[in-house]
Amino acid sequence: MHVVIAGGTGFIGRALSRTLANTGHRVTVLSRTPREASLLLGPDVTTVEWDGAQRGLWERALEGADAVVNLAGEPIAEARWSRVRKHRLRASRIDTTRLLGQTLSRCRNMPGILVNASGIGIYGSCDDRIVTECAPAGSGFLAELAKDWEHEALQAAAFGIRVVLPRFGMVLGEDGGALPRMLLPFRLFLGGPIQPGTQWVSWIHRQDLITLIHWTLTTPAISGPINAVSPGAVTMTEFCRTIGRVLHRPSVMPVPQFALRFALGDLSTLMTTGQRVSPQVALQAGFVFRYPVLTQALEQIVHASGPEPAPMHVSG
Repeated sequence: MHVVIAGGTGFIGRALSRTLANTGHRVTVLSRTPREASLLLGPDVTTVEWDGAQRGLWERALEGADAVVNLAGEPIAEARWSRVRKHRLRASRIDTTRLLGQTLSRCRNMPGILVNASGIGIYGSCDDRIVTECAPAGSGFLAELAKDWEHEALQAAAFGIRVVLPRFGMVLGEDGGALPRMLLPFRLFLGGPIQPGTQWVSWIHRQDLITLIHWTLTTPAISGPINAVSPGAVTMTEFCRTIGRVLHRPSVMPVPQFALRFALGDLSTLMTTGQRVSPQVALQAGFVFRYPVLTQALEQIVHASGPEPAPMHVSG
């Protein structure tokens, strides 16, 4: 299978690119910096230059490809959500997806599937209610962003392309995403839950996410939204307690909402509200998670990131 990936050098994309290449697929990554991307991804992955905004020679890569995976988009949690930042987050997702869709419409030999990233933020704040793929979109910046992003991707269905919309939860891995920043205060004996602590965290181990995306490519019955989360959602308090147990550290230093709000502005809602999401479509279709339990997932990640520092001894 020839898979073209937009956004193939990020935290998720680089793992997906390498996994597909290592399992015998032909992989082409669209990148703004193809030389650097080639060095990062290795000789088994082809890199092609594109800027995500204009037509160009990169369009040839889509002609005759079997699948397109769109992971392009600026990281949500890298900076405060100023008006300019919100515009960039939208443009890097919606405009880029529109460009891909327009290019696909001109292909004489179209790919059979478009896997277009989305997020569980589409459900808005859900309190304790369990949400599946059938739940309606909520309100707020993330919900509107995901809804518009999915709408743009679904235009490809009019050309006969199967469109899959994996809605990512918190993706856990040792070398990117939110987890390394969360682990640091625990390693310094300063860890604790983000208040109020009752908000739900729907997470997925990166390896399970990569396997899930690969599975959708080869499972024709899957189309539309699919919740890319483990079946083991937990509250923020339990999430942080589990980090503490895995690192052999206390979880007693709560982070107050007002402090996050002061530091991050609207971005703080990403951590102070949550969704209790169920991967109903994946489970019903027979997908098996390798890391369905948070303790198991965190232990694997901590082990992969190297040995823990020795506990500190304080003498009086």
